[in-house]
Amino acid sequence: MARYTDSVCRMCRREGTKLFLKGEKCFSTKCAVANRPTPPGQHGQARQRKASEYGLQLREKQKARRCYGLMEGQFKRTFDRATHMKGITGENLLQLLEQRLDNVVYRSGLADSRPQARQFVCHGLITVNGKKVDIPSYSCKAGDVISVRATRKDMAHFQVVKEGITRVIPQWLTVDAANLTATVSALPNREDVDINVQENMIVEFYSR
Repeated sequence: MARYTDSVCRMCRREGTKLFLKGEKCFSTKCAVANRPTPPGQHGQARQRKASEYGLQLREKQKARRCYGLMEGQFKRTFDRATHMKGITGENLLQLLEQRLDNVVYRSGLADSRPQARQFVCHGLITVNGKKVDIPSYSCKAGDVISVRATRKDMAHFQVVKEGITRVIPQWLTVDAANLTATVSALPNREDVDINVQENMIVEFYSR
């Protein structure tokens, strides 16, 4: 499967906002968006033309896709699922993205970034209800208990997590840092999404 291998900071600069793909670096003075707020490339500093309606819709779609780390095909399939659910399509889309296992691992504070959380899941470090799950797109449900495998809890990263999680944990997750577990107490709402995205424009993009 194709995957992005270039600097992820270029994606943040292209979208003009922090996507929090580098963990602690995003909060430091080394953040690429803070130091170089222009789009990447040799023409990045040139005056930008006013974006068309299509261009604005595309940027919102790309922002959400890159933040959650999905390829175009994966994102489109998630959108198609959202259209067949009851309720508002845009909010359904964000709910499905938030329910991804890699996102839950990140939002619970067990990983510093979504890419790191995806790596933990793919390497078999995470269990759901006591069973190993190595599929990042696994959709978590209310009542699911996500935890670090017992044989991996002595890793240096998780030892730091045990000392306390400084990140704000969303209300739909209950986290026990000492035992490295997170419980999905409810399904996420629109207010729980931590990225600044206009989901209605994503719906308009795919409805053309």
